[in-house]
Amino acid sequence: MKYFELMKEKVKELQQKKDVVILGVESSCDETAIAIVKNGREVLANSVATQIEIHKRFGGVVPEVASRNHVNAINNVLDDALNSANLTLNDIDAIAVTYGAGLMGALLVGVNFAKSLAFATQKPLIAVNHIWGHIAANYIEHTSLKPPFICLVVSGGHSAILNCQSYTEFTKIGSTLDDAVGECFDKVARVLGLGYPGGPKIDKLAKEGAPSIKFLESDALKNSFDISYSGLKTAVINYLHKKEQLGEEINIADICASFEQEAFTPLINKVIRATKESGLNKIVVAGGVSANSYLREHLQKECNKNNIELYFPNLNLCTDNAAMVGSQAYYNLINNVGLSDLNLTAQPSLKL
Repeated sequence: MKYFELMKEKVKELQQKKDVVILGVESSCDETAIAIVKNGREVLANSVATQIEIHKRFGGVVPEVASRNHVNAINNVLDDALNSANLTLNDIDAIAVTYGAGLMGALLVGVNFAKSLAFATQKPLIAVNHIWGHIAANYIEHTSLKPPFICLVVSGGHSAILNCQSYTEFTKIGSTLDDAVGECFDKVARVLGLGYPGGPKIDKLAKEGAPSIKFLESDALKNSFDISYSGLKTAVINYLHKKEQLGEEINIADICASFEQEAFTPLINKVIRATKESGLNKIVVAGGVSANSYLREHLQKECNKNNIELYFPNLNLCTDNAAMVGSQAYYNLINNVGLSDLNLTAQPSLKL
């Protein structure tokens, strides 16, 4: 029997099993990660080899460098995960992998590694959308959380508001028309000379400043659920250039505080409005930028005012990790989504 046909039968068996243990692989950008997750909620191991220090010297992630370092690290990360969980590959029920979105070369390392594991062990191979994985990080932190809810996705590559009807059904309400919020943070940080990664550095400096600068006069998309960050980014750059030309002092802390406020206020307003109009009372935040302290504090205040439940992932699950992949893979598996054959390949772009 061919691999895929055999795996369809195995998935039927797993759907009836009390406990399903999934090994997740994540390599979409600059984190080489492997985790082992039981029933989508319990993390048995979560191993990550980060490349942040490597890419700092370049001021951002270099795709070719990221790919090579994934190749160098992935076997050791697998060993570390299995040892941490005190398990062997024989104890694993299925192999899951992020197949997109992300950097093509980086994704290919994880996809090919997962395919090899799946074939060698004759385990089902489950493909996971990276953004679905970020949403699922909340299922690990909040074990009673279930759809439906409104999700605010904020990361280096995505800014979007989604209606999550189920674990595997999502409708886009609005999204960025250009830069993602995390991308905008990194670009502004680079102009300010703060280095990489920019988001945490802006967040830290903003606490020392005052939001006293107005970069944009109004939100041109105020009545839409979509958002744009290219104008804000350009306005910050123009402000800096004008100050430099006039020889005036630049207060970086105030710039960070003002930029952070203008970046997040429209997002907060839009996700609150989307939640009210949906008739739901739960907001889930997902993605690397969900670690931002301003967003957490101010969105919580607005949710309290409007009697809306708010869920954030734990800080160590905000950035890329494989626990979120293993969690989402469980819900993919039980809902017959994402079962793949050995022709699975990386997809640098995917629909939300």
